[in-house]
Amino acid sequence: MQFKSTKSKPMEPDMTPMIDVVFLLISFFSILVNFSQADQNQRINLPVSEIAKPPDTPPAEPVTLNIYPNGTIEFQGKEYDINGFKKAIERYSYLIKQLEIKPSDVTVIIRADGDTPTGLIQDIIEQCQERQLQIFKLRAKQDDLS
Repeated sequence: MQFKSTKSKPMEPDMTPMIDVVFLLISFFSILVNFSQADQNQRINLPVSEIAKPPDTPPAEPVTLNIYPNGTIEFQGKEYDINGFKKAIERYSYLIKQLEIKPSDVTVIIRADGDTPTGLIQDIIEQCQERQLQIFKLRAKQDDLS
C-alpha cells in the first residue's frame, strides 16, 4: 500500500459573516449617533456661565436656533434676518400643528453668540411665544471652576 502525497490548499475562512457583522455594527452606530450640525456649530462662541450644566435628558421635540452677532438667525439649515425668521417660525408652527405635535411639547434651543444683542434674543423668544412655543433652553459654555 502506497500513499500519495498531495499538496492541500490552506483553508480560507468564509468572510461573508464577518462582513455582515461589520456592516450591521456600522449601521447601528450610524443610527445611534446624532450627527446634528445645528447643535455643533463652531461659528458661534457661546457665552461662559458658572451655572451652565449639560442637560439631563434630550428634549422630546427640539428645534435649534443659532444666532450670530450680526443678527443672522440660522433655523432649520437656512439663515434669516429677524423678518425672515418671523415668516419661517410661522410656517414651522403651522407644520407642527399639521403633524399633530403640540407646540407646548417643542423645546426651542437657543445658541446665541456671546456678542449677540440681548434685544434680538428677546424678539426671537417673543416670536416663538406668539406661536405657543413656550419651552426654551439657552446654551452656554460651562465655566471651569478649577
